[in-house]
Amino acid sequence: MTPTKQPPGTFVRTSVTVKATREHAFTVFTEHFDTWWPRSHYNGTGELAQVVLEPKAGGRWYARGTDGFLGDWGTVLTWDPPARLVLAWQLDAEFDYNPHLVTEIEVTFTELGPHLTLVELEHRNLDRFGSATNKMRSSFGSDNGWTGILRIFAERAKATDIDHGQPAVRGGLMDG
Repeated sequence: MTPTKQPPGTFVRTSVTVKATREHAFTVFTEHFDTWWPRSHYNGTGELAQVVLEPKAGGRWYARGTDGFLGDWGTVLTWDPPARLVLAWQLDAEFDYNPHLVTEIEVTFTELGPHLTLVELEHRNLDRFGSATNKMRSSFGSDNGWTGILRIFAERAKATDIDHGQPAVRGGLMDG
């Protein structure tokens, strides 16, 4: 990940080492987003039924509730498998969709060795939250934010690395 030139306090960076190939880590992060995203991290009504990340630049990123609620979270700005993904985060400080607010999440996947990938995440332009900047930076940088979410992702990617003879993820379910 190339360090961005931003004033201190306008971004959050975190990383995790994943015991999986770079290709597999990217696939689990993107195409199987719904299998690892925490069900508690949902801004809709009812309960979270599905999170969708459309695998292409310009694709949508959204959540669907069990009650039919459909809520946009943003769009895919950059799709560069298996190296990099940039998402527009368009949720405000109350986690409601705001088409005029855009912060960016860049995720890079760097191969460290066979079945070992460094996944780095930077959520930037947090100053666009205005008076809620500090609150959002604290939230995103917490164990309940990106740090904890990446740990969940890493466990899922490790558990489903088909190159290690583990179960594969298919259709959001683990098949043995």
